[in-house]
Amino acid sequence: MEEIQHKYVDVRGLKLHVAEIGTGPVVVFLHGFPEIWYSWRHQMVAAAKSGFRAIAPDYRGYGLSEQPAEPEKATFRDLVFLVGKDLGARPVYHFALLHPDRVSGVITLGVPFLLTGPEAFPSDQLPKGFYMLRWQANSSFEESRFSGGYLHFQRFHLAHTLLQEPGRAEKDFGRFDIKTVLKNIYILFSGSDLPAAREDQEIMDLVDPSTPLPPWFTEEDLDIYAALYEKSGFRTPLQVPYRAWLEDYGVTELKVDAPALLIMGEKDYALKFGNLAEYISGGVVKQYVPNLEVTYLPEGSHFVQEQFPDQVNSLILAFLNKHK
Repeated sequence: MEEIQHKYVDVRGLKLHVAEIGTGPVVVFLHGFPEIWYSWRHQMVAAAKSGFRAIAPDYRGYGLSEQPAEPEKATFRDLVFLVGKDLGARPVYHFALLHPDRVSGVITLGVPFLLTGPEAFPSDQLPKGFYMLRWQANSSFEESRFSGGYLHFQRFHLAHTLLQEPGRAEKDFGRFDIKTVLKNIYILFSGSDLPAAREDQEIMDLVDPSTPLPPWFTEEDLDIYAALYEKSGFRTPLQVPYRAWLEDYGVTELKVDAPALLIMGEKDYALKFGNLAEYISGGVVKQYVPNLEVTYLPEGSHFVQEQFPDQVNSLILAFLNKHK
């Protein structure tokens, strides 16, 4: 990846790491979790070769970017860009809602436009040991439930209702080195089943230590991820997306008219999240994003851009060239 350049930009007093390559119309790529700018390496090079300037930041508190002063208060409203995967879909669509005149197209992978807030979270359709529920309660949860305002109260209410233990994710992750945590999450999220544990079991324990990495994700890739997360840790990544998930968009007009593309792997476990599969295939999502195209990759997992880079590159470039 020697062609990709790296620099730091000052944003609200924090130095954010940004990777970029190429010249031309700008395409900004937003990673998911447990990813980092590096997850877009294949797409960035392809976009640059096709006449675009590809930019991929590390979010605040991720990888080489500086930590916010109070990670537990970080929210989705701090992230605004164009192409998003997983949690990156939230800031992409939030930006499109707030600044429709500045968006010529939206691409998301693994996650479509979703309604937000506690009433939109399908807790009654999820197993109690589902990883997102386990990771939503933090170690300072009891102290913040009343002092942090209504949003903190909502988080507390959800976690309390589902009997989630504050700080359980930190304790779970803390039993292993960062490389092992990332390996386990990549293996879990590459499957087609919702990652959920028994009450007497932790999420990390769902992975047998002898399980190999997916064939498209090398030990070298894992080493690069681990080196980046060694710097940032998981404090902010657990806050955003998981502990900020109940936050709403803060707008009343929930409609994005810009051209949009959703790329989903047919074996992505996310399709079993509540009624997400029907929400997409039944066209409900088009009530909010009427100009949405949906493309499925038959063997695709949650990491389609790394699993099938050539196919994803072709889809992204075709969309960009059509709407530039």
